[in-house]
Amino acid sequence: MVAALSLLPLIFVVTTAAQIGWAESASLILRPRVGELLTNTVLLVAITVPLCAVIGVGGAWLVERTSLAGAGAWGAVLAMPLAIPAFVNSYAWVSAIPSLAGLGSGVLLATLSYFPLVYLPVRAALARLDPALEQAAASLGRSPVRVFFGTVLPQLRLALLGGALLVGLHLLSEYGAFALIRFDTFTTAIMDQYRSTFNGSAGSMLSGVLMLLCFALLLLESRARGRARYARIGSGTAAPPRRIRLRGWQIPAQLALLALGIAALGVPAVVIGGWLAYGGAGVWTAPDLVPTLLQTLGLALGGGVVTVLAAFPLSWLAVRRPGAFSRLLERTNYVTSSMPGIVLALALVTVSLFFVPALYQTTALLLIAYALLFLPRALVPLQAGIAQAPRSLEEAAQALGRRPARAFLGVTLRLVAPATAAALAMVFLAVAGELTATLLLSPIGVQTLATRFWSLSSEIDFAGAAPYATLLIVLSAPMTYLLFRQSAVLSTGRAADPAAVEPETTASSKAETT
Repeated sequence: MVAALSLLPLIFVVTTAAQIGWAESASLILRPRVGELLTNTVLLVAITVPLCAVIGVGGAWLVERTSLAGAGAWGAVLAMPLAIPAFVNSYAWVSAIPSLAGLGSGVLLATLSYFPLVYLPVRAALARLDPALEQAAASLGRSPVRVFFGTVLPQLRLALLGGALLVGLHLLSEYGAFALIRFDTFTTAIMDQYRSTFNGSAGSMLSGVLMLLCFALLLLESRARGRARYARIGSGTAAPPRRIRLRGWQIPAQLALLALGIAALGVPAVVIGGWLAYGGAGVWTAPDLVPTLLQTLGLALGGGVVTVLAAFPLSWLAVRRPGAFSRLLERTNYVTSSMPGIVLALALVTVSLFFVPALYQTTALLLIAYALLFLPRALVPLQAGIAQAPRSLEEAAQALGRRPARAFLGVTLRLVAPATAAALAMVFLAVAGELTATLLLSPIGVQTLATRFWSLSSEIDFAGAAPYATLLIVLSAPMTYLLFRQSAVLSTGRAADPAAVEPETTASSKAETT
């Protein structure tokens, strides 16, 4: 049912193309403007995703595997940009440097906003690696660089590719951040079509090209992921990992992290603080400020719960029952998430008006839209958690007399609980900052911090928008902290469990022998 709902935008686009005719569809796609948008979008993804991967993996390695001074504090700093929505980050940078525009500015803002999507899962995986493998490689005479690339990096593949996929999908669907810097992508062009002329035909054809880009990303991620197994029974070695001494690289590492922290956190903090000071106490007296905050909180929590419930069976099938059918169900949802929220919203509006009129302009329809848009945010951590929960533990519980359902709830679900909390936190952050679908689907009288912020910033009322940006960041901060704790808990040693599951890419016979 979830996969069927995810197909609604695709059906919407295909139906529109059939209605206008294939000749007209081809003329709308084969235009110089589409080529320009394709070039911008492909370059944005091709440059930003590797940058986020390098920063995410490099930051996680510095925090977890080196003698970096203040590693605990830097670990938190690298996770905090996730609490700042990309369009708020863009608002801050545009306020500071109004001339920002073009591909370079888009890459800068997207990298600063999205690298934590790689950093957090990679750090969590890095903290759970068995250090004995690295020690064995070092004892054979390998340098720290060779140990990292030959032993550590292959074991981070699942987390790295999952985070990179999320970054790529966000780049394909992001609107607000690029609209503020006047950088044209498929998403901004689709929004312009619907806002200026409500040209559904041209917008739908652009959405079709965007879906093809999503298919390409999914294919690359699937090929790179392979079929390696990551589950293993046993707590591994109790010894902490050997940290590499940075020596002369300590100062360059500190300066690099400082520059990253200033760009990702310092600029938004200073700019928003400046607008708050400029507006004075009066900006906090807006009558809709508190109701907007409460409505945002309710929608974010509701959207998170609905999305996690929808993602769990898909994640379980993908890991426990892999095959062509389960992969098809899983990948269907990634396609929907890559599309602009307005395309999904228009598809849901059309379906609800024709088939379920009572659902139109209700909170339930908005929650369905959130679930379809942000399923990948829940699928990635849930799949990693289920993959690291050995099936043999569940089978052992059944051998001791527990029914399958009870064994699943008592064993597997407990092991997946941290990943479930991470999935809920990631969806909460996404819903709190969602813009386009909320503008179209929210019931009359309902608005969120994101939509209200966008309305004021579009009117160049930057001082009036600052309180909403501040509350949006404050509301997202606890969930960002939860994600940070999830990635850091094993590195602090407080979650060492005798039956902990540690990821590695060793042969399956090792797990079976254990």
